[in-house]
Amino acid sequence: MTVLPLHFELPEHMAADNFLSTLSKKIDFQIASEHYAIKTFYDSFDWRLYNADILCELNQSKTASHISLIDRNSGDCLALENQQDVPSFSHQFKDGRLKTKLDSLLEMRALLPLCQLPHQVFHINVLNKDKKTIVRIKLEEYEDLASRISLQPLKGYEKAVARISLLLEKSFELTPTQGSILNSALKLQGRKAKDYSSKLAIKLDPELRADKASKIIYRDLLKSIQINEAGTIADIDTEFLHDFRVAVRRTRAGLSQIKQVFPDKVMTHYASFFAWLGQITGATRDLDVYLLNYKQYKAALPESLQADIAPLYAFLKQKQKQAQTELAHHLKSPDYIKQLLAWEQYLKEPLPKKGCSSAANLTIKTLADQRIWKVYKRLIKEAEEITECSPAKVLHELRKTCKKLRYLMEFFQSLYPDNEINALIKALKGFQSVLGDFQDYEVQETSLKKFSEEMMVNKVQSNTFLAMGVLVQHLDTKRCAARQDFSKQYALFKCEQNKSAFKTLFAPQTEVKKS
Repeated sequence: MTVLPLHFELPEHMAADNFLSTLSKKIDFQIASEHYAIKTFYDSFDWRLYNADILCELNQSKTASHISLIDRNSGDCLALENQQDVPSFSHQFKDGRLKTKLDSLLEMRALLPLCQLPHQVFHINVLNKDKKTIVRIKLEEYEDLASRISLQPLKGYEKAVARISLLLEKSFELTPTQGSILNSALKLQGRKAKDYSSKLAIKLDPELRADKASKIIYRDLLKSIQINEAGTIADIDTEFLHDFRVAVRRTRAGLSQIKQVFPDKVMTHYASFFAWLGQITGATRDLDVYLLNYKQYKAALPESLQADIAPLYAFLKQKQKQAQTELAHHLKSPDYIKQLLAWEQYLKEPLPKKGCSSAANLTIKTLADQRIWKVYKRLIKEAEEITECSPAKVLHELRKTCKKLRYLMEFFQSLYPDNEINALIKALKGFQSVLGDFQDYEVQETSLKKFSEEMMVNKVQSNTFLAMGVLVQHLDTKRCAARQDFSKQYALFKCEQNKSAFKTLFAPQTEVKKS
């Protein structure tokens, strides 16, 4: 079934007045209104709406202002609300269809302006012989972009809109368009949609020398640090710091696990710098997580105690503000800036014809096989030694090993068949998740007990401490459940299928032949 085109683009040289003059010779219409407007597109920094095929537009004129969600492919309006401006977060919208849609997609991310387009808007009514409106047309004339036409069908006049659509496509030779004008507007700015993602997408030639490939990996991670730096300092939303820290952690994992590809002096110096960077960002991130979890904390309490937990939120908010101020100070310090610029310069410098070590001169595929296989075997050894009596710190060490393995697999993902490496990363994530839950619940328990001691000097009412005590018990129950789930999740991860896949992809041929 042929889809009827409802959206068209005028040739760049065609002004709105000229088009309307020509159109008047073909059909009877009247201009219902004409006004100047400004269209502003919004999305999260990581393009969550665009990735869901949705556009968020704020349209402002002298007489009206509304925000709408538009289907990126069809141009259909999914939700619309009269609004003078766009709140930063979805929870700040009033209840309704638009908020519900944004909540599910944006979560904790802020809405940020992408670009602003001044334009002239014509609302046109196409008339029949009885002077009744049978089709509505919206014509948007932009200053630096081709004008756009949208047909708005009216119930009972489906044949009329088909006739107008055919007229525009055949007689006027207009180009039907499914894409939003956003892509054209971004191009004017030298940008493109989805120009940032927190996911690694590093493409490596398997024959590339290991030290050269390592520089490619570190440059990609450095770019992520730099891109998220300003948003972290400004505290726009919690995910800037999250992505900043992930890039730092990945860099640290690379420096510790992709061994001996750079001189020892370089590796030691920057391992220390990135460890410091991880340390100074930790307190703020922890407090961000507690604030993000606050609704869950409250919901976990009996209804009679839910109101009593409110002082905890105010306490966490104050501590987060203090930690954020200190973090911003560090990230604006001359020492931080100097160290990061020196790392960037080192990664840009050409390498010698021969690497500094035998590891540096290996192909990256050979080195990747060696490192992934070694860390995988270490993971299995550590996991096998864990019993029901093992202390929490042993599980925490295993979790760190899982992270190192996962980061290595993500660094070198392009060197292996997509379906096979993706399946193993997914399996590892599942196992890592239960270890992460166990660690997180334990840390949260400890932190809440510490917060209780700090809050005592604030003359907080006893009911708040009672509520926090109940919350600690709830977290302890969750921690115990995660601990009990360890054996099950490990069994799933070490299943014969995964074991065989790891061996086939990464093990030396001598070990493969033994099996």
